[in-house]
Amino acid sequence: MRSIWNGAISFGLVSIPIKLVNATESHSISFRQIHNEDGGRIRYRKVCELEDREVTQSEIGKGYEDADGTIIPITDEDLAQLPIPTAKTIEIVAFVPADRIDPLQMDAAYYLAASGAPAAKPYTLLREALKRSNKVAIAKFALRGRERLGMLRVVGDAIAMHGLLWPDEVRAPEGVAPDTGVTVRDKELDLADALMDTLGEVDLEDLHDEYREAVEEVIAAKAAGEAPPEAPEPAAGGKVLDLMAALESSVRAAKESRGEHAEVRPLPERKTARAAPKQTGGKKSTSTAATSAAAKKAAAKKTTASSARKSTAKSTQGGTKKTAASKSTAKSTAGKSTAAKKPAAKKSTTSRKRPA
Repeated sequence: MRSIWNGAISFGLVSIPIKLVNATESHSISFRQIHNEDGGRIRYRKVCELEDREVTQSEIGKGYEDADGTIIPITDEDLAQLPIPTAKTIEIVAFVPADRIDPLQMDAAYYLAASGAPAAKPYTLLREALKRSNKVAIAKFALRGRERLGMLRVVGDAIAMHGLLWPDEVRAPEGVAPDTGVTVRDKELDLADALMDTLGEVDLEDLHDEYREAVEEVIAAKAAGEAPPEAPEPAAGGKVLDLMAALESSVRAAKESRGEHAEVRPLPERKTARAAPKQTGGKKSTSTAATSAAAKKAAAKKTTASSARKSTAKSTQGGTKKTAASKSTAKSTAGKSTAAKKPAAKKSTTSRKRPA
């Protein structure tokens, strides 16, 4: 990768020679301006206003336009001799937790490559120190005519630097949020949560530029003398009149796109922290009293029926026992009577056999 800046990282008294290279690249399709009548290229020519002639790149320098229109020439030598340490040095000024950096400040990203063998050891030292501390380094550097703020962090085995906007370059979100009072219900939040869960997570590596692919198809078709592909029917738009219905439809559509059963069941109501209203008097409501009376009557009927069944069972058992006892007594009495009769009969027979 071609370096765009050469200098050093100032890490206290340690100096690390580095090269700055772009960490990102653009894949967007660029177009040329053409003349619609004949397709000829439209080009911009750099012309000197004083001499009214086109000049070459080697003749072009830079200058600052004053308030009265006066141009003050500024050369590269002037900028190289600026009395600041960041002209050729990335000066680390602090180490902070990564979450202290507002993503709104993020700008272009660069890789810092060690410049030469002597830079390998201090470069590795800074990288490992950043890893172990779980922090990022805040630095100042000068690039393209102005001093900038940067954040150094570890990416793989390399050190990356994100250009940061100065805090006063980030605008406050005044007048952006709705200024009218809006109430969001718990059920709406529940459906929004369900929609987020259904959409789930995504591997960023799977995302791609569909617009660029569509433009490439159009270019390929026209280059082959074919008609460009037709655009799909636009999705039905309009105002959202029912937010709940829109959320339910969104959950259903998300489930269908993932091949899941597209049934949206009403979510159970969440328990709220609001307590039930207390009874102000000693009387209960009519419906509560009626419900309580009906419950008491049903309980009384169950108790009566149960008692009747128990009484009948006891009575039946008692009768059975009495009958058995009567039979046993009768048998015993009959046995005793028979036994008493036998001796009496023997005595009568004996008295007849004795002589007079």
